[in-house]
Amino acid sequence: MWQLVRLLALLALALLPIGIARDTPQNLRDFYDLVRAKGRCSNELATGFYSTDKGPNTFSYCGDHLDSSGIIYIQGRNGALANMDVDCDGANGGGGGGAAVAADDGRCRPSTANSDTQGTTAFRDAVAGYNRNITDLNPYVHPYVVFGNAAGTRRRRGWRAFDPTAYGVRPLSAVAVVCPGYRLYFGVWGDTNGDDGPKPMVGEASLALATFCGGQGVSGTNGIDGNDVLYIAFRGADAVPGPDGADWAATDPATFESSIEPLGMRLVARVQPGGDASDAPSRVLSTGKRKIAVVVITLSAMWFCS
Repeated sequence: MWQLVRLLALLALALLPIGIARDTPQNLRDFYDLVRAKGRCSNELATGFYSTDKGPNTFSYCGDHLDSSGIIYIQGRNGALANMDVDCDGANGGGGGGAAVAADDGRCRPSTANSDTQGTTAFRDAVAGYNRNITDLNPYVHPYVVFGNAAGTRRRRGWRAFDPTAYGVRPLSAVAVVCPGYRLYFGVWGDTNGDDGPKPMVGEASLALATFCGGQGVSGTNGIDGNDVLYIAFRGADAVPGPDGADWAATDPATFESSIEPLGMRLVARVQPGGDASDAPSRVLSTGKRKIAVVVITLSAMWFCS
């Protein structure tokens, strides 16, 4: 009996989210809450995307805080953010060198991966150009985010596209991901959503990052369903770790993620709730309410004292 209980406990632990434990800065917690409470994006840089195949196409790349914080994030309607599908593109054991083979636990193999899995990521050439003994990002090792949507080449009506570089976000730049429970992880922008699926999708990350958020139970066909994951991309050259700012040749996700943590923490420090014009009405209304309250309290005090 006790052996069965122990086995069940071990299985439960295996399904728990894993990764680097860190305190999410208060400004980022406040930002997460603000975005969800606001409900939807005001400055939609591009919209009409899906988070799930059967859901609405109401998800957007949001620029509400592009001027004040230099960030772009994904948001839906009614407080929804995005889910996290699992991307297995890249050097997933077949050509990525020793690290790819060593990290391959089978969760991105053909029998467990999406049918649209590609052998390369969008930025393979840039990764190889770093000359760090890897040919491409490895979904088992590198926590990367799929961000941006390729323009449709199949001439399908209503196909939506978005190029983050048009707003200053650079390939292989650091990305912050806030998972449910205010759990913060860092990755890089490592791939883009292609036009090979039936719908333009958002909300996807490598197996390594999905495992941080969702535990060992995630795989190429089993991601995180809830639309409560916040993806934040940063514009500017200072968001790119470059060949020397990350341990590209790492053999496990925790080592790579730790190598970009200092950069990630500097970037999230500039994320501030409020600040852009899109938030001005709520700030003015809030200020107005405070002024009214002060007047009422003052008049009440004068009446009481008289």
